[in-house]
Amino acid sequence: MNPDEASPLERALLSTFGAGLIFGAGLALSAMTHPEKVLGFLDLGGQWDPSLLLVLGGATGIASVVFPLILRRKAPLLMPGFDLPSARRIDRRLLFGALLFGLGWGLSGYCPGPAIALLAALPSSGREALLFLPALLIGLWIERLISRARKDP
Repeated sequence: MNPDEASPLERALLSTFGAGLIFGAGLALSAMTHPEKVLGFLDLGGQWDPSLLLVLGGATGIASVVFPLILRRKAPLLMPGFDLPSARRIDRRLLFGALLFGLGWGLSGYCPGPAIALLAALPSSGREALLFLPALLIGLWIERLISRARKDP
């Protein structure tokens, strides 16, 4: 496919796929797809592994420089406008979601990105991701049901 002849949707899908490949490669290179790495970072009382700080620091450093540059544009390259969150308040729902996310990450060593990236390593490894991802989807489904029930009178 010639990129100049691609539709806006095709360009957006290709760029999303490319960003996902880069993200997955970064996770694999930093060993973030291995829950032992994450759990080692969280184990402050045992054999603490500080190497995750380099990954977090690198991501935060790059984002803090690049995001302001991107947001100076009127629109992203492949979309008509930015889709930024409008909420500015920290509420109970946000805090509870962050707490659940942190507990799940701390107990399992997985968060969604690395778990999905680990599926590329099947069948040699990543079997835990096959358990984690359905549980994640079930949790998302339950949250959607609760949110809809709260909105309906």
